[in-house]
Amino acid sequence: MPKDIPPLNALRAFEAAGRHLSITKAADELCVTVAAVSHQVKTLEDYLEIRLFRRTGNSLFLTDAGQAFLPGLRAGFAELERAMDALREHDCRGPLVLSVAPIFATKWLIPRLDGFQATHPDIDVRISATLELADFERDGIDAAVRVGRGRYPGLASHRLFGESVVPMCSPALLKGERPLASPEDLRHHVLLHFDWPSQEQVTPDWGTWLRSMEVKGIDATRGPRFTEPDYAMQAAIEGAGVVLGWCSLAQADLDSGRLTIPFDLPLQMDVAFYLVYPEASAERAKLARFREWLLGSIRRSMAPSSTRS
Repeated sequence: MPKDIPPLNALRAFEAAGRHLSITKAADELCVTVAAVSHQVKTLEDYLEIRLFRRTGNSLFLTDAGQAFLPGLRAGFAELERAMDALREHDCRGPLVLSVAPIFATKWLIPRLDGFQATHPDIDVRISATLELADFERDGIDAAVRVGRGRYPGLASHRLFGESVVPMCSPALLKGERPLASPEDLRHHVLLHFDWPSQEQVTPDWGTWLRSMEVKGIDATRGPRFTEPDYAMQAAIEGAGVVLGWCSLAQADLDSGRLTIPFDLPLQMDVAFYLVYPEASAERAKLARFREWLLGSIRRSMAPSSTRS
């Protein structure tokens, strides 16, 4: 008799058939055909070089060998089920660790996170706000939200939404001695910049925006620079200058009046926000529930106000 473990499907077929003493009932339980169960049982008998069943008329019986084999096999499957239950419980109990672009965290995710916690109080969320690429295995990251062009080899990805930038400022800059009324008026105001940390600048800078709008005579390099776009947007809220604000992510600031758009001349970015995670993690309970909530929340936030529930 071989010392190696027989094929798992053949063992499952024998265990179900032996428990029911019926090939038909085993097929119903395993959601396969009667012929498939019969084939798997024969495969196991051939592998073990021993008969496990005998037939008398229409009745199915275990041989002495089958009776000796079945209890231990049933105990083995029961232990395997307990191990899987323990794994599922551990997966649901541990925290959901997210690596998120800082501006997405502060301007979109955190203001809505209480909605996720209200519907999923059993899931603890840990947020790492960074633009550094996530090493999912080394850093224990479950999923990440990144700004990019959708090229994530080996990862599952979901496009969340695209973005555009447009000049934004405090409403106070629309008044005063040099009111901001047209793009040309930018020459009298401070330009706020954001330096992208990677080699690839994925968001338009002031030079790109001014060229696209055919605005000349303005030094696009002057003004303070920030390491995060939300820092630059906060500086604009405080009246420190004009920023190329991210339209979707600045919506709450615009609705509240903390920011205003002096001239509606947006420039579409060629990147979008993506939810990414290892393909093998797609059906993990915590991640699946967060993914469903996130995608649903994105759809609702992007819908016309008259259709939102």
